[in-house]
Amino acid sequence: MTETIETTRTEGLVRVAANPEAIPDLFKGFGHWVVWKLVPKKDSFTKVPYSARSGRTADTTDSRTWATFPEALEALESGKYEGIGFVFSSGDPFVAFDFDDCRDLETGEVDEDVLQLIKRFENRYVEVSPSGTGLHLITYGKLLGGTKKGGYELYGVERYITFTGEVYDV
Repeated sequence: MTETIETTRTEGLVRVAANPEAIPDLFKGFGHWVVWKLVPKKDSFTKVPYSARSGRTADTTDSRTWATFPEALEALESGKYEGIGFVFSSGDPFVAFDFDDCRDLETGEVDEDVLQLIKRFENRYVEVSPSGTGLHLITYGKLLGGTKKGGYELYGVERYITFTGEVYDV
C-alpha cells in the first residue's frame, strides 16, 4: 500500500494526486494517453477526457485525439486538467477493472472480496483511483467493449481509465 496519499478536495470530491513516475513504462510506451477534467454532472462530477494535443474533448474511438505519455504530462503540468488517463483499444494487450467504493479513505483498508479477486491475477498493476476510495487493476487480456458486474466495471476497448500512479501493493 502507498505510504501517504496526498489529496485535495474539489466540491466535496477527494482526488488522489498524480504520481506519474510510478506508472510502469509498459503503459507509457503506448500513444493512448489523454488528460481529464472534472465536469459537474447533476449532483456529482464526471471525468471528461481531453486531447493533450488539441485541448478539445477526446474520443475513445479515435486515436487521433490521443497523445503520447510525455504529451499528456506536459498538458497536465499546464494546470488546466486534473489528471491523465489511458484509452484501451484493440491495439493494446490490456483490460482494466474499476473497483468503486472498495477502499476506506481514512484507513486505506480494502474490501476483502476485491482483494481476493485482484490476487487471482499474476501480471497486474493496481493503483488507487482519483477519489481515493476505489482501485484500478490493469492486467493482460482481451475484452470487446465493457461490462459492469456487481461492484466493478471491466473495460477492454473504446473506454479510458484514469491513472494516478498511486500504486497499491497487494
